[in-house]
Amino acid sequence: MEQKTKNKEQKFSPHKLSEEKEYKNKSFFGKNSDGKKSKKDELAEIEGKYKRALADYQNLLKRTAIEKREYVKYANEQLLYEILPVYDNLKLALRHSDKTPNGVNAVIEGVKYVLSQFKTILDNLGVKEIKTVGEKFDHHTMEAIEKKETDDKNKDGVVESEVMSGYRLGDKVIRAARVVVYEFKK
Repeated sequence: MEQKTKNKEQKFSPHKLSEEKEYKNKSFFGKNSDGKKSKKDELAEIEGKYKRALADYQNLLKRTAIEKREYVKYANEQLLYEILPVYDNLKLALRHSDKTPNGVNAVIEGVKYVLSQFKTILDNLGVKEIKTVGEKFDHHTMEAIEKKETDDKNKDGVVESEVMSGYRLGDKVIRAARVVVYEFKK
């Protein structure tokens, strides 16, 4: 009988007992017998979710970059659609200038028409010309390229003439006007 007891003691060593408990607690689907996942399985699941989310995010970045390139490529399509008739009319004005006896007047009339056409297009797009001549100099919308002396103190800092027009789109200045500004001579 003593021998049987010794064999039983050898079979149930503390090391083997913990392995046996772990084996009994695990099921075929990676869950313990109490229904909870093991830490290793939870970590693997979280890592898988992280990798899928990262791949989705990288695909989103690629897709967004492609869409942005396409948008930039065709963003000016409407503007070009409206400007092309103006270009055609300029060519037409030049073609007619050679065929009319008074070609210079025909070209001038054609250019006036094209200018009005351009102004209409710019107005429709929300582009406004910055008023300068006779206005007080504004460094936000104007660039002084020359100063002209004056004896009139009231003209000090007032725009004398415009060298190049300035434009704004809504509240944003697209191009500052280049102007000549009066400076009071003391």
